Amino acid sequence: MKITGQVWKYGDGVNTDVIFPGKYTYTLTDPAEMAAHALEDLDPGFAANVQPGDIIIAGKNWGNGSSREQAVTSLKYAGVGAVIAVSFARIWFRNAINNGLPAIVHPEAAAAIQPGDTVSIDLETGQIIAPTGTFYFPPFPASLQNILTDGGLIPHLRKRIEQGEINHA
Repeated sequence: MKITGQVWKYGDGVNTDVIFPGKYTYTLTDPAEMAAHALEDLDPGFAANVQPGDIIIAGKNWGNGSSREQAVTSLKYAGVGAVIAVSFARIWFRNAINNGLPAIVHPEAAAAIQPGDTVSIDLETGQIIAPTGTFYFPPFPASLQNILTDGGLIPHLRKRIEQGEINHA
């Protein structure tokens, strides 16, 4: 799986309420509506200007705070192709993978890549190609690659059931 897009860069400690404002948690259920509010308190122009495949570069502890999935859903449906960070909150990382949004820990790439750069990520070979150089990371295990390729854990499980690989009981 390859992803190419422009970079949006944010700092340390961006929590789930900043990624998806908590005031919408119980009023918005449509992913497209969630996407329209992604990062609105941090970067009001983000939702209107993000393009499919764009990449977020983040600092330390991206996605800390609550465990709600809207923080991932809003970015995925806004078109974000991947998030590269110095580090992730564990629940956000798991929610990202479960929803088919690649989350890559790479402190050196996060420090070197600048806003507006065009970056390509090859999840199979573990490469981030940026104007500042090529950065390597351990490719995701096959099981995670399959979840990401299928668009998330639920679509992946449905596919495996349809193919008869697992029983639906």
